[in-house]
Amino acid sequence: MKLSNIRFLRNIPNKHTIAMRKYIISLYLIGFSLFTFSQNYPFRNPDLPIDARVNDLISRLSLDEKVKQMMNDSPAIDRLGIPKNNWWNECLHGVGRSGEKVTVFPQAIAMAATFDVDAMKRMGDITSDEARAIYHQAIRVGEQGAQYKGLTFWTPNINIFRDPRWGRGQETYGEDPYLTAQMGDAIVRGLQGSNPQYMKTSACAKHYAVHSGPEKGRHEFDATVSQYDLWDTYLPAFRELVVNSKVSSVMCAYNRYDGEPCCASDLLTGILRNQWQFDGYVTSDCGAIYDFYKFHKTHADATIASVDALIHGTDLECGTDYKKLLDAVESGMLTERQIDVSLKRLLSLRFKLGMFDPPSIVPYSNIPYSILESPEHQQHALQMAQKSMVLLKNKDNTLPLSKKIKSIAIIGPNADNEEVQLGNYNGFPSKIITVRQGIQDKLGANVKYISFPATDYTTALGKGYDLKKIADKVKNADVILFVGGISPRLEGEEGDAGKEKLDGFEGGDRTDIALPAIQTNLMKELKATGKPVVFVNMSGSAVAMPWEDEHVDAILQAWYGGQSAGTAVADILFGDYNPSGKLPVTFYRKTEDLPHFHDFSMENRTYRYFSGKVLYPFGYGLSYTSFKYEMPQASLSTNTGEPLVLVAKVTNTGSRDGDEVVQLYVRHLVDSENQSKPIHALQNFERIHLKAGESKEVRFQLSPRNLALVDNSGNLVQKAGRVQIFIAGGQPDASSAQTIVSVNGDSYSQY
Repeated sequence: MKLSNIRFLRNIPNKHTIAMRKYIISLYLIGFSLFTFSQNYPFRNPDLPIDARVNDLISRLSLDEKVKQMMNDSPAIDRLGIPKNNWWNECLHGVGRSGEKVTVFPQAIAMAATFDVDAMKRMGDITSDEARAIYHQAIRVGEQGAQYKGLTFWTPNINIFRDPRWGRGQETYGEDPYLTAQMGDAIVRGLQGSNPQYMKTSACAKHYAVHSGPEKGRHEFDATVSQYDLWDTYLPAFRELVVNSKVSSVMCAYNRYDGEPCCASDLLTGILRNQWQFDGYVTSDCGAIYDFYKFHKTHADATIASVDALIHGTDLECGTDYKKLLDAVESGMLTERQIDVSLKRLLSLRFKLGMFDPPSIVPYSNIPYSILESPEHQQHALQMAQKSMVLLKNKDNTLPLSKKIKSIAIIGPNADNEEVQLGNYNGFPSKIITVRQGIQDKLGANVKYISFPATDYTTALGKGYDLKKIADKVKNADVILFVGGISPRLEGEEGDAGKEKLDGFEGGDRTDIALPAIQTNLMKELKATGKPVVFVNMSGSAVAMPWEDEHVDAILQAWYGGQSAGTAVADILFGDYNPSGKLPVTFYRKTEDLPHFHDFSMENRTYRYFSGKVLYPFGYGLSYTSFKYEMPQASLSTNTGEPLVLVAKVTNTGSRDGDEVVQLYVRHLVDSENQSKPIHALQNFERIHLKAGESKEVRFQLSPRNLALVDNSGNLVQKAGRVQIFIAGGQPDASSAQTIVSVNGDSYSQY
């Protein structure tokens, strides 16, 4: 680098000038050493295979340098020109926590409600574009290696949302293993890109593997499940992302599984590494190694904990306990060669991301900073919000509302609440459209608006706040819109949510799934006015609302809908978008219907095993139009080990154009001896658009895996017998197109 190149600083915006000057000068100072010494090192040669480059670089590192590269905040190695790297970055629903203004999509559970894998992949593409732009801008302004500005993202969360009380369930894709796997696959492919030589960003499947609450006690909790539940529910999505999506990273969980901390579990060695042949890197959750000796009490100290985690295949620690690996090698507990195994995985990924190559040959390095919040990105955030929202009730076609109304009341704790729409693990956009703002933008200034919070989430606002007086304030409106629910401040990760002591919430989790009583009581007063009452519920989890289901006129589940949630709500309420979201979780009637929160058995959990009556089932969602299903084949037959093709005809029988999520469920009719099995299980789906009166044929191919069952030993086995197939816009009922398939032949095993 020439000193004369510093002159271009006059073109840099003022706020970046000082940082940029430091960056350029630092490059100049190390420039001669890089040119003289490292330019000819094999690891600097992009024409060599990555293995050769990694081995060369490792051979030049001291033991101390190696160990420091195995913690999330990896320092620079100036003598070799190796830049600092912070592995911890988030992009759950858009780039998170970067400090830049970015596109914020609906929360993960909401995106699952779209049942739209193409939209999910596009969201991953957009997020990785913005991530690349932020990363290269950080390099330009001298912030390389800053936390939340890197390329290694710890997303997606593919744990099963087995219980609605879990506060982090909002980060998942719901309660179904198949839906979780498909949505997880889509975002991984979007984040990692398709270039054969370079990865766009790195995705991470977390939290491996039996992890879904409780938040309180997660650092010492021991989850125990049967082999059947392990392979039938908790592992399938991880297998899909590791074996087929080729996810580059896996994060092990805080809790223990069957007595072993997950970051030193045989789940890592026996299944992840050996059975699935995972060759990417494994990172601990943050502070998880510390938990070994502090809370789990399974290890005597940090050194022994670190050694055991490394031996089991945890390559990177989010924390600082791995510094003890240096002592472990020096004392003979580990060999340096064992350190090198993990370090090779870590460095291989950095080479795949192009971190050691000239930007001119890395295809993603020219993504401009101006791409952040581009119009196309913002439009996709709106579309995903529209597709995610689920119409739960629409009595007498209350919705869509007329745009000719003269007055509307928009009240409730979430009616004008920007924060709640962003969920958790979020970034920050330049503009957030709340429900109040979205409706005002749509209807304009000629409508009278009555808008105020009315209540907090669980309490009235101030002493003596009379609910009847609130109803009196809005009784003359043409329609009353109550926007309530809960908030990421109440449900979420331990430490981020649940700091307030409120009835129904504890440490980020919920102790009661019912809508807080203050909100139900207010809606009772609103209903007494005689005006139409529409309830918009914002939450990251299922809410029990039996009174609302029976009495209010319409209910829309809006989740935490991201930056454009308010626009999407307005579009649906006033008929500019036909609702099409489907529930990725079961909405139960009451908390008492659930097993104990600490029980990880799937007995009587989720739609696949719950035997009681629910409020709204998994896969459910209303539309402003109607659909009819037909399956031309009367009967079908297949052999074990062979795929099965089914075709269903779907017709829009209503007067509006609309999207439909066509869902295929499998039910096994013949019981094997002592064989556990779901009531029925989602095994395929496709989102389609139909104009009013239009018909389409939807073709599904079921693999042998789709038609197999997990036996009680954890083996996936397909046996001869009868299988009932249902295709409809929800779970099997009288309106489903259905057929019975005879499966012939010998047993077929996959695992």
